[in-house]
Amino acid sequence: MARITVEDCLQKVDNRFLIVQMAIKRVKQYREGYEPLIASGNKEVVTALREIAAGKVLPAASIIEAGIIIDK
Repeated sequence: MARITVEDCLQKVDNRFLIVQMAIKRVKQYREGYEPLIASGNKEVVTALREIAAGKVLPAASIIEAGIIIDK
């Protein structure tokens, strides 16, 4: 598989801070027993970034304090 980068994720979510927070949350979910949404033989954080880049994981709501506004 090709390398995954934050730039790949920026095509789906336009805020680096939010991408990192989303990836952290997914890693915690894996450790609680959630299954990955894509097939990947990589480490948890790489799998989380791949899910974000694939559009399988999206932010749930706006975070006004961080300047993140999600239009629905």
